[in-house]
Amino acid sequence: MMWIILLVTVLLYFILTRRSRSTAEPPLDKGFIPWLGHAVEFGKDAASFLNRMKRKHGDIFTVHVAGRYVTVLLDPHSYDSVLSDSESLDFTAYAQVLMERIFDLRLPHDQLTKAKEIMKRNFVEISLDSMNGTMRRHLQALLKAETPQNLTDWKEEGLFSFSYSLLFKAGYLTLFGGEQNNNPNDPSRVYDEYKTFDGLLTKMARGTLKAEERKTAQRVRKRLWGLLAPAGLTTDSGSSLWLHNYRQLLEEGGADEETQEKAVFMQLWATQGNVGPAAFWLLSYLLMNPEALAAVEGELTHISQMEASDSSHTPLFDSALEETLRLTAAPFITREVVQEKTLHMANGREYALRKGDRVCLFPFISPQMDPEIFHEQQKFKYDRFLNEDRSVKRDFYKGGRRLKYYTMPWGAGTNGCVGKQFAIKTIRQFVHTLLTSYELELCDPHAQMPEINPSRYGFGMLQPERDLLVRYRPKHTRCEH
Repeated sequence: MMWIILLVTVLLYFILTRRSRSTAEPPLDKGFIPWLGHAVEFGKDAASFLNRMKRKHGDIFTVHVAGRYVTVLLDPHSYDSVLSDSESLDFTAYAQVLMERIFDLRLPHDQLTKAKEIMKRNFVEISLDSMNGTMRRHLQALLKAETPQNLTDWKEEGLFSFSYSLLFKAGYLTLFGGEQNNNPNDPSRVYDEYKTFDGLLTKMARGTLKAEERKTAQRVRKRLWGLLAPAGLTTDSGSSLWLHNYRQLLEEGGADEETQEKAVFMQLWATQGNVGPAAFWLLSYLLMNPEALAAVEGELTHISQMEASDSSHTPLFDSALEETLRLTAAPFITREVVQEKTLHMANGREYALRKGDRVCLFPFISPQMDPEIFHEQQKFKYDRFLNEDRSVKRDFYKGGRRLKYYTMPWGAGTNGCVGKQFAIKTIRQFVHTLLTSYELELCDPHAQMPEINPSRYGFGMLQPERDLLVRYRPKHTRCEH
């Protein structure tokens, strides 16, 4: 009897969800598993899967993933046809889906736009210098606290854990406060809970949590809501002006206390989830490449901490960071098709997009890892983004045409990252302090670069499968190795 019911269910599925490609639409690849389609392969390693689809279908194709049809566009010359269309394609609808899955949060659409305007005013116009100064003080204090009491001793630590935890704590103290509780362990407690949450993030986004993981996620979320509850409530809470203004926006919009706490937690993830991993990859590449390390360290040694916040003093560092992000920043740029659209490709081809589908750009594949654009695209070249006169190199080509988008770690268009400059300045300050004030080296001189965790494709900065052991101590010590 059960087999009959199962057979009828499968037959009904195929009848009700059968979809065929029209000649005006992109190539369609549905996969062989009912409803799931390519969901398992997509979630396991999106880069490998999409590269395989690209080889099979070209720069545009539609795949069936967990009941949805997603059109993937991988031609950077054609990205503006998606990024510039806010009538047929909608960003907020998919953002709302992720907010609910990951943060158990629902906010009105206009709140997202207003929140971005508040962030832009504070992170770009009003408070950037002030926040940079506060971040610098917290970084220095936290690094000093991590330093062994005997200044001649080396301290061994995993570089990913070290970079992520220190930059998270400094960012938390700068933007969300914490000292007002007179609890020196407060940032560490927030970080520990956050790391548990971060480990489950991709499964939450895909809706693939197991029963026990779902309980853990909800438990950790509730703890973080409580820890962040006081943040931004008043101007003297130790939080940033940006967060205080954001709390006011939520309150004026009618958000209750629980919704505000959830929204503040979402902002914690948005502001702190990528900086630490980016710094880890940059330092890893430098430590693995002695020539690059010597060049960047030499440049930073000749400038002060204050000057390190100005990119005009650090062309080598900025190129090395851009190269790092090219290799390790892998966000999806996703839009919901809210009305039928004809997508115009740069090569003159046109494709029809169906209402209800999604469109996804994956710049990690192209332009960032495209061998036609970047020679030896898998290799770290710290000066790849510099001309011979050390000016910024912006001319890259595909198909004989100059590219508008040659890397896209910060997104692009109206939904580009507002906190870009604050993040870059933070990483630059962190690396400047480490390389000018500390000796930093690999514990194993023959260590290899950690492999990438493939489940993180699509969620901003990639993370390693394992840590990389390093050791450090303050400079200007004399001792036997």
